[in-house]
Amino acid sequence: MDLILILQAAIMGIVEGLTEFLPVSSTGHLILTGSLLGLKGKFWESFDMAIQFGSIIAVIWEFREKISYIIKGMINKDSTAWRFAINVIIASMPAGLLALAFEHQIKSVLFNPISVAIALVIGGFIILWAEHMQEEGPARVQSMDDLSILDALKVGIAQIAALIPGTSRSGSTIIGGMLFGLSRKTATEFSFFLAIPILFAASIKELFGIREYLDQTHITLFLVGFVFSFISAFICVRWLLKFVSTNNFKGFAWYRIIFGIVILLTWMTGSIEWGKVS
Repeated sequence: MDLILILQAAIMGIVEGLTEFLPVSSTGHLILTGSLLGLKGKFWESFDMAIQFGSIIAVIWEFREKISYIIKGMINKDSTAWRFAINVIIASMPAGLLALAFEHQIKSVLFNPISVAIALVIGGFIILWAEHMQEEGPARVQSMDDLSILDALKVGIAQIAALIPGTSRSGSTIIGGMLFGLSRKTATEFSFFLAIPILFAASIKELFGIREYLDQTHITLFLVGFVFSFISAFICVRWLLKFVSTNNFKGFAWYRIIFGIVILLTWMTGSIEWGKVS
């Protein structure tokens, strides 16, 4: 097998794992990375989504005790456990339903580096706004167990923005949650749990979509991407949980703004030929 292809799969896996749970847009970074590496075609387009499975497993492993507690609580008819599970389902529905309805249109129009760059910049300013609001006073919701169904629905509606590449699924849920009264830590933790059903469904769908490509070479590439996605996501999740306890997201906001402007400038000057990944 071509070692260059394996290296490219590993790079994509690392980018996926490191950016999936940060408010910087994993899809946007994968589109940009794929464009720079010259990865084109149906397989690589679906590969980006399929290797998210590695990130999911990392989250499940990190929160295995909480997940086990919720499952046991549901079996024992614990109201708190059931309310949490219902909140996750409700918050997952808006973006999930719209993704099913408009996935083709979104991919054909917005899956390109320039759209990503614009979304990165706009999202950066929204993060700065959310952080300003968070500094105005203590958040209304300090724990995931305090989330109401309405809170979950609001976060789910905010997650719709993640359908635009460059916006960030984690960014839209975390920042949306903060704007709706959740503490930074609560919004971040709830975002992790929302990732499980959304990314699991997306990964399975993409794997099914590329089943015709799954010969030995492509299976190997997927496994490489999966492993590197898992490892980098596991490291990132643990780091982010510690980070949000004492820090804010302003640094990520400025990273988005500067990175997005650099992409737009290099595109306008022609110094980098940003091509659509398709």
